[in-house]
Amino acid sequence: MKRFLTSILFVAGAGLAQADGLQSLEAFMQGAQAGKAEFTQTVTAPAKDGQAARSKTSSGQFSFQRPGRFKFEYRKPFEQVIVADGKTLWMYDADLNQVTQRAQAKVLDATPAAILASAANVQALRADFDLKAAPDQDGLQWVEALPKAKDGQLKSVRVGFAGDKLSAIDMLDSFGQRSLMRFTNVQTSASLPAETFKFVAPKGADVLAP
Repeated sequence: MKRFLTSILFVAGAGLAQADGLQSLEAFMQGAQAGKAEFTQTVTAPAKDGQAARSKTSSGQFSFQRPGRFKFEYRKPFEQVIVADGKTLWMYDADLNQVTQRAQAKVLDATPAAILASAANVQALRADFDLKAAPDQDGLQWVEALPKAKDGQLKSVRVGFAGDKLSAIDMLDSFGQRSLMRFTNVQTSASLPAETFKFVAPKGADVLAP
């Protein structure tokens, strides 16, 4: 659950079919103020002791509202919810009936959440990441974001665009674990209902505040 903090992004786009990944990222951050999409996430752990690498796949829906609000609803294979309401990051595990809350500002600046929903623009993003266009791959245009902080769990992020819209995010953490998210059914808008990012702990849930 905690490692998911190294895995947040969303899609949108502003018509730059011939643009490189960095130009597409700039257009996304300027033009995508709110939206939602379906996502599929595949997390692959590094191979150990001669064994093949193991992968786990999950899926759900992602919503965001700039600046600083987003929601991930995991539906399969297990129900989990992650909500950033602008001040607090809430993480709910349905199986454990447990909620964890953390101060949003302390945990999101140097994660992909900044790319998707937290940072106001590319200039603000550059405070925490070194950004550069990466070579085209798998039919997508990519931008690479390398965290300036060397002591975090996140090692690198690549964001992929298909034509005029953001399509994927590929993350590698310091443990060698790779997380690939792909987005479909993308819808963008000027805003979403405020209730989208309001979290209320389910009745009887344990609420933890590390």
